Amino acid sequence: MAKTLLALYNLAPMGLEPLERHFNVVKLWQEDDPEATIMRHREDAVAIVSWPSNLRVSRKIIEALPNLEIIAQFGVGYDNIDVQAAKERGVVVCNTPDLVTNDTADTALGLMLNVSRRFVEADAYVRVGKWATHGSHNFLSHRLGGKTVGIVGLGRIGQAIARRAEAFGCNIHYTARSKKDVPYTYESDLKKLAEESDFLVLSCSATPETKGMVTLDILKALGPHGYLINVARGSIVNEDDLLIALANKAIAGAGLDVFAEEPHVPDALKTMDNVVLLPHIGTATYETRTEMGQLVVANILGWFEHGETLTRVV
Repeated sequence: MAKTLLALYNLAPMGLEPLERHFNVVKLWQEDDPEATIMRHREDAVAIVSWPSNLRVSRKIIEALPNLEIIAQFGVGYDNIDVQAAKERGVVVCNTPDLVTNDTADTALGLMLNVSRRFVEADAYVRVGKWATHGSHNFLSHRLGGKTVGIVGLGRIGQAIARRAEAFGCNIHYTARSKKDVPYTYESDLKKLAEESDFLVLSCSATPETKGMVTLDILKALGPHGYLINVARGSIVNEDDLLIALANKAIAGAGLDVFAEEPHVPDALKTMDNVVLLPHIGTATYETRTEMGQLVVANILGWFEHGETLTRVV
């Protein structure tokens, strides 16, 4: 009998066919009760394909699968996986780093441009016929060039964002766990970085230390002419505080690809013209998603065929 692989995602656009040649693949996103399905396969499940979703790979799930050997994450972040529980059980965890860097950085710049230049709002303005009836003379926005971009987290993605913003003529400031060997201005204090920034761009990891660290106090420091851009994780921002800041014009606007309770987005955000909302698609290009799928497959097959993986986390 084929060993079972529990899949939380279909590895689009590539699909799961390369894994279906080797495993009985159970597509959990198609199940009405995924947890009950997991329990039905608890004895024969040896692998999980995971990705950021409503169904976390929790300690409960990991401990319920006695023969689980590997969790292969379709993504660079893995805060949806209880890594400590996996480590205690000797379960390998892999992710897909590096591949997502450029697309995520492109998304950050796209959000910066769209929210400051009001492109999404302008598109709707044209579509509903207001250009013909109201003209465009009052449709002013803010340029990107010459602005200060404060980047929170200067890893691979943060540095890619910095290079792109530089090309637009922006000044780059950043904060990170430690000062980097880069030609940018380092600021150890997040609040001070916000005060210095026209755009506060989040590209840090989701950890217990970063959870909810962007509070109303930080947003007030960013100020009424500043924009918050989040291509990291929704948990980094206190979403209630963000709603207050936007409603009270404490900041100029926000560009968000991630949210606290995905896929649920607060209704209040949907009514705001100064907010650009994306459905967590920072890496959603055919090229990158195909490469990510190939790496997930390589990690899983490499583990079962050779006891080795390419991008092991634990």
